[in-house]
Amino acid sequence: MNYYNYSVKRIFDELKTSEKGISTKQAHKRIEKYGLNEIKEKKKISPFAIFLSQFKSPLIIILFVAIAATALIGEYTDVVLISIIVLFNAVFGFVQEYKAEKSIEALKKLSSLKATVLRNGKEQVIDAKNLVPGDIILLEEGEKIPADARVIESISMQTHESALTGESTSVSKNTDVLKGKKDIASQSNIVFSGTVISKGRGKGVVLRTGMKTEIGKIAGMMDEEKEKITPLQKTFGNLGKWIGIAALLICSIIFALGILRGNPLVDMLVNAIALAVAAIPEGLPAVVTITLTLGVTRLVKKNALMRKLQSVETLGCTNVICTDKTGTLTKDEMTVKEIFANNKTINVTGHGYSKKGIFVDSTADDYEFLVKISALCNNSAVHENKTFGDPTETALLVCALKADISRENLEQDYPRIYEIPFDSDRKMMTTVNEHKGKKFAFSKGAPKIIIEKCSHYYEEGKLKKLDKNKKEEFLEKNREMASRALRVLAMAYRELPSNIKYSEKEIEKNLVFVGFTGMIDPPRPEIKQAIALCRRAGIRVMMLTGDQRTTAKAIALQIGLIEKDEDVVTGKEIMGISDSKLDKIVNEVNVFARISPKDKISIVDSLKKQGNVVAMTGDGVNDAPALKKADIGIAMGITGTDVSKEASDMILTDDNFASIVNAVEEGRGIYDNIKKFVEYLLSCNLGEILVIFIAMILGFPLPLIAVQILWINLVTDGFPALALGVDPKEPGIMERNPRKKNSAIFSRSNFLRMFFVGAIMCIGTLFVFNLYIEDLAYARTMAFCTIMLFQMFNVLNCRSEKNSLFRIGVFSNLYLVGAIILSVALQFLVVHTPLSNFFKVVPLSFTGWIYAFAVSSTVFIIAEIMKLLKNKVADD
Repeated sequence: MNYYNYSVKRIFDELKTSEKGISTKQAHKRIEKYGLNEIKEKKKISPFAIFLSQFKSPLIIILFVAIAATALIGEYTDVVLISIIVLFNAVFGFVQEYKAEKSIEALKKLSSLKATVLRNGKEQVIDAKNLVPGDIILLEEGEKIPADARVIESISMQTHESALTGESTSVSKNTDVLKGKKDIASQSNIVFSGTVISKGRGKGVVLRTGMKTEIGKIAGMMDEEKEKITPLQKTFGNLGKWIGIAALLICSIIFALGILRGNPLVDMLVNAIALAVAAIPEGLPAVVTITLTLGVTRLVKKNALMRKLQSVETLGCTNVICTDKTGTLTKDEMTVKEIFANNKTINVTGHGYSKKGIFVDSTADDYEFLVKISALCNNSAVHENKTFGDPTETALLVCALKADISRENLEQDYPRIYEIPFDSDRKMMTTVNEHKGKKFAFSKGAPKIIIEKCSHYYEEGKLKKLDKNKKEEFLEKNREMASRALRVLAMAYRELPSNIKYSEKEIEKNLVFVGFTGMIDPPRPEIKQAIALCRRAGIRVMMLTGDQRTTAKAIALQIGLIEKDEDVVTGKEIMGISDSKLDKIVNEVNVFARISPKDKISIVDSLKKQGNVVAMTGDGVNDAPALKKADIGIAMGITGTDVSKEASDMILTDDNFASIVNAVEEGRGIYDNIKKFVEYLLSCNLGEILVIFIAMILGFPLPLIAVQILWINLVTDGFPALALGVDPKEPGIMERNPRKKNSAIFSRSNFLRMFFVGAIMCIGTLFVFNLYIEDLAYARTMAFCTIMLFQMFNVLNCRSEKNSLFRIGVFSNLYLVGAIILSVALQFLVVHTPLSNFFKVVPLSFTGWIYAFAVSSTVFIIAEIMKLLKNKVADD
């Protein structure tokens, strides 16, 4: 129902209520009918469910198959080793995601909302959850509105609705019946749950509670969204499938070949299992999880809290950021930036509600009188850096404080004796103050209204006749200021006769025009630089706001988001258009104004449909559905509503847009490092597969047994892979375009390079194995140590596809140097301590170690030569 079209009497009849409210008995019956006034939260995921979710990866499923197959042939040591790594991976992932959920709970406000109602004809304070349609609620300045209600009494009441509509200025509320269809921002006789009374007081009759409120509808829209799959999950899902298929194929070929040759069934099963173990990078899931966890930890230090590990990497391929304006790009603090007085335009410096600032190139005589009027005709307050009241009036007080004028001190000399409050019809406010036995009227309001009531203007301490030409001159100045998205207020005064009758008609006439104040919700200071960096990084930034077109365009121009000739499109202009037309507009326009939550979802849908990876930022309830729909939903930790935080993938703990850019850079670095260690682990596994496969083809005994391969894959390979996960970001990481979300993790050249590296490992290892084959235990130990050392040299190659190790710095990643030393030391312990019996190896001579080092270094030397030749060709 469009209650804003109904008279108060009709609403009373519809809801069977009156100005005295309903009875307690009626309230209980209505709770049974309508339910409690609560937003239903989505069922929380239990800790156990979070833990189980860690086992969904195809790679983990393959490891479970390997555990079952290994147990089948009685290799219980291998079963224990693989089981430990699977459990280790699950615990790491669980701890990080559980901590993120707890951090989000800590960000929530714990206070229980109360409501003052009329029941049984008397005022009562009740829990807001017990409100029902038909209740009469009393609304006071500073209170949060507990339900959607039709205004039945308004005394200068204004609400701050930015959390719901995106509007940065307060909205006046009245009891008038509205005609025609109105959007939320235009429903001046309705107050909405979750918004705040910024000024005045009033009464309302409750229309909707719980999930029926506008906030409730938005919460319901969020529940309709399906769980997102990140690009990294897709990549590793595909990788896991291919590894599984490859392992099954190779094992089947070897098993069948062995059986055809007449080899014993059990021996061939053991060989096939050894091949399967070699094919599966057992340490990969754990290395990915730990790398993402370390990335999350670094992001927390940069004021970005990730709720899901996998979402970290998604930031790296984000190519569109859709951002709200109010509170995200701007400070959500109205600030006076310009004054027009004494026929002079005076710029005022400073940001937000800070008292620091000056009146540029002017003297106190130029602006003092106008500033005094703005402070006296004002109902807000500033105490000890805390603000109370309407944001517009607060901005005027802060401006006055910059001139060392406080309302409290001023009212000691000019005590208020009468007030004509602001209302939306008159569009002005007047106070009557007394000074040295004289009475003065001080007025502020809409420029056109104020100027029409003026007969003179004030300039250089003198009163001058305000003729038609001068009026037009002042109105043109107003239009010029408004074109720059300044919210313009006019100031005027009048000395009153001592016997004046206190009425609008008598007081608000023959006023003296003094000047204008122009204010704006200013952009955050770091935004312009952050947007410029996004542009260099190939990331498109779009503004989606509920604010006015002129305001949105002015802010967009200030922060460098658009050029002067670029269009701004409103929600009304995209309402009901075809998908193809919307897609065209979305591709061309970067600023959308006066849009609804559904419009935001449509825009995000259009962007995603066209292959974009979309991040959506916001702090209000109105942002929540789009946050849920986007690939990365980014909520504000300080000013953000609980609803927006619940819908998000990431929360900015400092509400700073620039933190998103830091997070994107971190995401790109994490993806680069994941790619490095995946290439490292897969090329090493390929080397192991080729060693076993070619040995079987040639009729050699197994050069490596399953427990040795597991040791290499889980331990000696694991530490260097982890160190690659924290490799320093390469220069220019934010100067390149984002990767496409459907792009494969490896190109054809990557696969060829991995096969080439694997082939070198295979040839070197089999060469050493064959050299000592007469003593199988010693030959196997040599092969075991040689392939392990091959992989230590190979990890140095994987630090960069193009640059030589000596160019990026041998010691630029000390973690990697330490990991290599640790891995070699552990290998030495396995070979030269009683552990050798467990791994079925024997001690090597000093010459043997030297030989293994010399052969394995060839993979590094050849790769360095290839990089040198490749760079030389590129330079030519």
